[in-house]
Amino acid sequence: MKTLSETWFVDGYIDFELKKYKLLDYLQTVNRYFDQNKLYPQLADVIFHYNNLIAFRENKQYLQQQFPKRLSQVDMDRLQIIYEKMIRDDELMQELEDIIRYAMEEMQGTIKGGKEIYDFVEEEMKIAPVGIIPLSNNEGYILVNNGDIKETRAYEFHITIFEKQHEKYRAMRTVFIDSWIKNFANTHESIKSELIRNRNQLPNPAVYSVISKKTFPLEETLLPVAKRSLVKYITERAA
Repeated sequence: MKTLSETWFVDGYIDFELKKYKLLDYLQTVNRYFDQNKLYPQLADVIFHYNNLIAFRENKQYLQQQFPKRLSQVDMDRLQIIYEKMIRDDELMQELEDIIRYAMEEMQGTIKGGKEIYDFVEEEMKIAPVGIIPLSNNEGYILVNNGDIKETRAYEFHITIFEKQHEKYRAMRTVFIDSWIKNFANTHESIKSELIRNRNQLPNPAVYSVISKKTFPLEETLLPVAKRSLVKYITERAA
């Protein structure tokens, strides 16, 4: 897909019409994916660029601390030069402010559309434990059923905790294990037993089922939403 550089709004010639064309071309591509119910990585990428604009506009004096960590030192140095030039050039400052204001408004609309799809997918999804869940439930297996697709896919998951700006967050990493034809013999309970029997690295795993009533793109939508929803599900029940 068409992408934007992390500093697209200050790269090259700073001209409102030029940046507007570049932005709309990018968002049009993102929205085409959304029209196919494909959320990731497009939604995360738009949110990243939106947060960049907020950081640039509102945290100028704290650029190094506040700007997303994906930027390199070269990017940071270029942004600092732009700041210094803005201070001396009112016309450039106004042009850049217009670009940022317009871009944020357009990105908000795209993010809103993506979030509506995300919420719809989450509403169509049911999460439930398979059997008894152990006290330690930061690792185990997810059994995924995707709408009309006649298979159950198993993923090993691990939840990690990381800190960002003095807050703790949980993230889930998954690895695909295997799939089973969905029928009366391959119940979630029987698949759990088979996984425990054949994979001794997790002798007492937490196992959850994720069942979507509708069929969605697996890698781009269902699995990313399922991971985030399951982290929330586990966190709420541990509170």
